[in-house]
Amino acid sequence: MVLNNPGMQKEIYRFSIFCGVTSLLCVERACGDVGSIPARAHLQDQELKKRPPIAEEWMHLAVVTCGDRLEETVTMLKSAILFSRKCIKFHIFAEDSLKPEFERKFKEWPSAASRKYQYKIYPITFSVGNAEEWKKLFKPCAAQRLFLSMILKDVDSLLYVDTDVLFLRPLDDIWAFLHQFNDTQLAAMAPEHEIPKIGWYSRFARHPFYGTTGLNSGVMLMNLTRIRMTQFKNNMIPAGLTWEEMLHPLYQKYKNYITWGDQDLLNIIFYFNPENLYVFPCQWNYRPDHCMYGSNCKTAEDEGVSILHGNRGVYHDDKQPAFKAFYEVIRDYPFDGNLYQSMYYPLQTKFLESVHTLCGRIPQVFLKQIEKTMKKLYERRVIVHAGPHSQD
Repeated sequence: MVLNNPGMQKEIYRFSIFCGVTSLLCVERACGDVGSIPARAHLQDQELKKRPPIAEEWMHLAVVTCGDRLEETVTMLKSAILFSRKCIKFHIFAEDSLKPEFERKFKEWPSAASRKYQYKIYPITFSVGNAEEWKKLFKPCAAQRLFLSMILKDVDSLLYVDTDVLFLRPLDDIWAFLHQFNDTQLAAMAPEHEIPKIGWYSRFARHPFYGTTGLNSGVMLMNLTRIRMTQFKNNMIPAGLTWEEMLHPLYQKYKNYITWGDQDLLNIIFYFNPENLYVFPCQWNYRPDHCMYGSNCKTAEDEGVSILHGNRGVYHDDKQPAFKAFYEVIRDYPFDGNLYQSMYYPLQTKFLESVHTLCGRIPQVFLKQIEKTMKKLYERRVIVHAGPHSQD
């Protein structure tokens, strides 16, 4: 079983010794995977700090935060920073009252971590229709994601995630799906469910939805340039409509038939435009539904969970302690901490306490990918910081 993998424990232990001696080096020194960029690999730390990151090193991550979701959001952003190789630009849409709280949290992060990201905080704004109506659609402010292509006009591509998402591997890996889009695809999401007979859309939806089980929009990769340029088919007029033209009339037509707000609208849009969607596997948006009715995400069973989505409030109650374990460990992990003592060991301990639950019975599904991530972090940082011959 993964928890007792001697080889992995040995590797993590070696990393813990390395980090224990040079703990500050256990946070990436600069944007990008410096070990994979020959032109930069020879630079000393001070030189590297002075050089701006090259354009292709930046990834864009958007999140919308209202109400009491500050801690969740900061923990999600932290998980992105901990494991990713390239620089990240955070686009944070938040209520005005939360802006100083975010700024305070970022100031608490060590400078070594802060060199891996930039951030901008935006007000909640809706460019078409009734702003108050949009704001109250499903969860507070969640509909903001529908307007990202109109607001972030200078951003080409973007990953949007809900506040209750955690990255268990580099953000770079889901970002790579952008290169797999064909000529018509402009967004990527995972199915809402894997099994139609227990899926929500296939049983209860009163509106069109994508495929046989619908889509979950909690993790959504977007080519914003293509979204801005595309004419979308619809059932309102014979001609195509731009994204901006389509949103408000689509909502007006279906507002009495939708349950999950903006996610339902996205399902309707891609029902009529399936050629515009790339579907990635469930391991990239792994939710309690994938294990609370028995394990039903095959790619997670094979490769482990890549992105954990703790919807249903599972980070804050005791119904799914396997999900809560990840949230608490990443939330409490110090950036310059010992990876074994402060992350791997607490996760291992918490999972042993959750084996009585349906999701806790499959620790290998939850831990397989993050163990791979930790091993790669060890290998990358030893090679970059200590040199390839120092492992002997």
